[in-house]
Amino acid sequence: MVWFNSEGGRPSEITQRLMSMGFKPIQGAYDYVYEWDSSVEVDEILRFGDRVQMTLSGLGVLFKLETLDGSV
Repeated sequence: MVWFNSEGGRPSEITQRLMSMGFKPIQGAYDYVYEWDSSVEVDEILRFGDRVQMTLSGLGVLFKLETLDGSV
């Protein structure tokens, strides 16, 4: 989930950066989805969150990472 800022980066630019990381833009309750190849450990999720933060740095956006169990 991404919260845009009118003084920050353009939504199209933010989407391009996230897509370069493997995110897919979607419609609905969430803005983007990232599908892991297999089961993932919490440490890997945190490192990925660090990469997201570095990728979006300077664009004036807030983001939220939320994991969902694929078996649900």
